[in-house]
Amino acid sequence: MFRPSSLQVLVALAIAFCATPVALGAPLLFLLYLLPLGLIYWTLRVRTVVDAEALTVRRLLGGRRVPWAEISSLRLVRGSRHTSSRVSAVLTDGAELPLPAVTVRDLPQLAAVSGGRLPDPAGE
Repeated sequence: MFRPSSLQVLVALAIAFCATPVALGAPLLFLLYLLPLGLIYWTLRVRTVVDAEALTVRRLLGGRRVPWAEISSLRLVRGSRHTSSRVSAVLTDGAELPLPAVTVRDLPQLAAVSGGRLPDPAGE
């Protein structure tokens, strides 16, 4: 299972703690707490689950399970200078399915779990 770092929950709690003096300052400023709550929900919800039969992507709202037979390859989307590259699954119909929390360094592990359906980029 590939998921965002759980450390992001701690960051969201720190944001909520720091926002408390401002949030208690006026009647509607308590809505500032929606930002850290949304970050916590996103961190706990979004993931990519890989098993022997299929690849399952869970997004903020909804998800999708794709059998290995429907995946033709992987596409690497180069990130900016400060972010890592993202990985998308290219489906047999040509559509792309972004894989949340999967980065280039996760490709050998993804290839191993796929049971040989995806090539190992390390060549081992």
